[in-house]
Amino acid sequence: RGDRPYPVACAAAAGATNLTAPAHLRSSAPSPPALRISEESSSAFLRSQLLWGRFSVVKRCDHRATKRPVAVKQVNKKLMRRDLVTQEVNLLHRLQHPNIVNLVDTYETPSSYVLVLEMADQGRLLDYIVSWGNLTEEKVACYLRDLLDALHYLHNSRIAHLDVKPENLLVVHGPSGQPLVKLTDLGDAVQLGGAPYVHPLLGSPEFASPELVLGEPVSLTSDVWSVGVVAYVMLSGASPFLDESAEETCLNICRQDFSFPKDYFRGISREACDFVRLLLRSEPAGRPPSGLCLQEAWLRAASDDHAAAECCLDTSRLVSFIDRRKHQTDARPIGGVRGFIRSRLQKRV
Repeated sequence: RGDRPYPVACAAAAGATNLTAPAHLRSSAPSPPALRISEESSSAFLRSQLLWGRFSVVKRCDHRATKRPVAVKQVNKKLMRRDLVTQEVNLLHRLQHPNIVNLVDTYETPSSYVLVLEMADQGRLLDYIVSWGNLTEEKVACYLRDLLDALHYLHNSRIAHLDVKPENLLVVHGPSGQPLVKLTDLGDAVQLGGAPYVHPLLGSPEFASPELVLGEPVSLTSDVWSVGVVAYVMLSGASPFLDESAEETCLNICRQDFSFPKDYFRGISREACDFVRLLLRSEPAGRPPSGLCLQEAWLRAASDDHAAAECCLDTSRLVSFIDRRKHQTDARPIGGVRGFIRSRLQKRV
C-alpha cells in the first residue's frame, strides 16, 4: 500500500462532531490475515472510551465498511518511542492464536501510533466474573488454562509477555457461547535470546516476579509467577503481596511473604492452593514452564464433577479489588526502589 494517506474519522459520542486526521500505513511488516480497514472505506465511528494505560488510550469503534466493532489503541508519540511500538506491532503480526487478541491494522497520526485490534466484546475478565457470578474452581481453572495456552504459544517462540495481570485478560464468547479468555497488550513483551535481559520496573509491582523486581534477568517463567498471582486473586479476591507502599509490596514478593487465610480460601481445595504455591516459587528455574503447568492435576481435573467445582466462590472481594485497581496510577517508574529492596533483604540475612 506504500505510503499513501490513510484517513480515519471518529464521531463524538453525541454524534455532533467528526474529526479526520491524515495517517499513513506502515509497510515494514506483512499484512495480517485478519480484517483490514481498506483505503476505500477507512472510517470508524467512535462509540466509547474503554481503557486507559500507561502510554495509551483504547477506544471502542465501529468499523464503517464491515459494521464490526474494533478496539482502537492510540499510543501517545510523546510518551512512547517508535521502535518500541514497532516491536509490539511486529510481534502481533506474527501471532495467530485463539487466546491472543488479534491485530487488525496499524497506522499513525501526527500525535499517535494507532493499533486497530480485535474487539473483546465481554470486556475484562474480572469484570466479567463479577457481573456473571457463580464462580467456581472449575471456571477459574478454565480461565487459567486459556491464559496458559496463550503463554505456552508465546513461550514456544521464546517470547516473554512480562505484563500478565488481570487488566490484560479480556473475554469473548466462543462459537457455543462459552467464555474464552484472550491475552492482550504485548507492549512489554520481548523475544529472549542468548543475552540476559533485565526488564524495567514500571507502575504497580503486584504481579511482577522477584527477578523482575530485583532487576535480575527475566525468563519465560517470569510469566508463570504472574499467572500464580492471577490465580490467587481469582480464587480469593485478594492480592497476595500487596502492602501499603510499592516498596513493601516488592519486599513481600522477594520474601515470598504470602499465605492462604481461611476467611479468604474457605471452600477452596488443597489442590488449588498447591497449584498456586507451585507457580509462586522464588527461583525462576523452580517454576514449571507454561506447558507443564497445563499438565498439572488441578487444571486437568477441574472439568470433573467434584465437590470443589460445585462450590460457588465469594466474589465480593473481587469488586473491591477491581475498584482499587481502576483508581490507582500505573504510570510512574519505580525502578528506584530496587536498591532499597536489596538493602532490606541483606539486613534480614
